[in-house]
Amino acid sequence: MVRGYFISDGKELTTWVDAENEVFTSITGFFRNEPCQENIQSLEETHCDYMEYEDYKYCLNNFQEMQHINRILLEEYYILAEHRVYLARIPNAQKRLAYYMENMKPQIVERIPRKHLASYLAIRPETLSRLLKERD
Repeated sequence: MVRGYFISDGKELTTWVDAENEVFTSITGFFRNEPCQENIQSLEETHCDYMEYEDYKYCLNNFQEMQHINRILLEEYYILAEHRVYLARIPNAQKRLAYYMENMKPQIVERIPRKHLASYLAIRPETLSRLLKERD
């Protein structure tokens, strides 16, 4: 399990969480091959395969299969970005948690450290604990 986060006013703000068998990257850092504000942290023991930017570009230019994979990845990133936008616009913490549980990756909720899930949902850890207890 890994997460993306950035630092604002000395606080870590979680932007995404992924688990096994997922492709993850800092989007700006990778697709633009430039420094970005996002960090990636492993939350569990993690084994990764990776691709350097130049290898990615080479594969795109030389293998039609990679163009197909790239299109699928971009579609997935857009869909996940849309879900994050919806999530961020829900003004009620209980409804944000419900939306996350219904539309994102509910199967990994128990594995995500509470402080990171709370950060992702833009709520205090105490509020998250209370809401999770109410769901049981």
